[in-house]
Amino acid sequence: MLPSVTFLDLETTGATPLRDRITEIALVRFDNGVETLRWQTLVNPQQPIPPFIQSLTGINDAMVADAPLFAEVADKLLAFLEGSVLAAHNVRFDHGFLKSEFKRLNITLRQQVLCTVKLSRLLYPQHYSHGIDAIVARHQITGLARHRAMGDVEAILIMLNDARRDLGAEVVQAAALKLMAAPTLPPHIDASLVGELPEAPGVYLFYGENDLPLYIGKSVNVRARVLSHFSSDHASSKEMRMTQEMKRFEWIPAAGEFSALLLESRLVKERMPIYNRQLRRERQLCSWQLVAGAQPIVRLVNEDEIDPSQMAHLFGTFRSKRQAVETLRKIADLSHLCAKTLGLETGRDGPCFAYQLKRCKGVCCGQESAEMHALRVQQALMAHKLKAWPYRG
Repeated sequence: MLPSVTFLDLETTGATPLRDRITEIALVRFDNGVETLRWQTLVNPQQPIPPFIQSLTGINDAMVADAPLFAEVADKLLAFLEGSVLAAHNVRFDHGFLKSEFKRLNITLRQQVLCTVKLSRLLYPQHYSHGIDAIVARHQITGLARHRAMGDVEAILIMLNDARRDLGAEVVQAAALKLMAAPTLPPHIDASLVGELPEAPGVYLFYGENDLPLYIGKSVNVRARVLSHFSSDHASSKEMRMTQEMKRFEWIPAAGEFSALLLESRLVKERMPIYNRQLRRERQLCSWQLVAGAQPIVRLVNEDEIDPSQMAHLFGTFRSKRQAVETLRKIADLSHLCAKTLGLETGRDGPCFAYQLKRCKGVCCGQESAEMHALRVQQALMAHKLKAWPYRG
């Protein structure tokens, strides 16, 4: 199908690469259409395997107790993958776990990938489901160990063999290449610079013929966001015009999403890029600040007043005062907080309107203590709390 492709499957202790670990690896490599390698191993995850996962995969703590650590098979795995396309069913999952495991060893995994779920959808669009269970049933596959790594790899190989027989090798090849096609870059953009884009928070700037930016954006994943501009330029006249005018780009790393948001807002207002119509309006970012006291005050602060060292007392980021107030009203309504005490209701004596509707517990008329209301305010805002600034200064 491809010059070199490695079909791989992992079993893990859970679904979160940053927290969970790999328990089994299986792969089959093909070079020029010929199987050249078949390998599988259990891996000691250095953490307990949850009972649900044990029942699903059949892999228990005793089975992996004497298995090698990932660090002990990492070099061998890298050699097996070298120079090949990594193919997996829902490849984002397997690739994400591999990248996290290698990152723990200070190794950056860069691998071209192919998702066989998407490939199955392209080859068999008449079918709704393309998970392993559906493929096993549709292709009448028997005798495989389901939810074990090699069994799942073999199921995919059988599906692809059937597709070559039924649809033709050329059709399978074309579908795979379509999925793997590199993003179409604007004609003046250096492809090597795209490879340097970080998968991390930051701000990016697109330039035309001069030093005035065409567009400024932000993202928690700069690489993915920039590539999305290039891949979607055919779907939007604005994107098309912008990418046609674009000659170069640059990016500025940020400490996190909030830092990127502030930096983007400031740069747009300073440099007025022509394609940032919404952010060019004279609006300031703002956030709710909880000011301590006997009866804490929730105060709206704009971006010029925000002190990064006070992140622990800031809740939410909003592009306008109206959006901030609407959000706080919803929080108050859901948590039965007092709109009058929060400063959302003025001009009336006695209890707030929500108290009359039994949607306030009565801090405004002595039915609830100020301390208890303050505690409930903090709890209600916690879901919107901004992450602490990770650097000094």
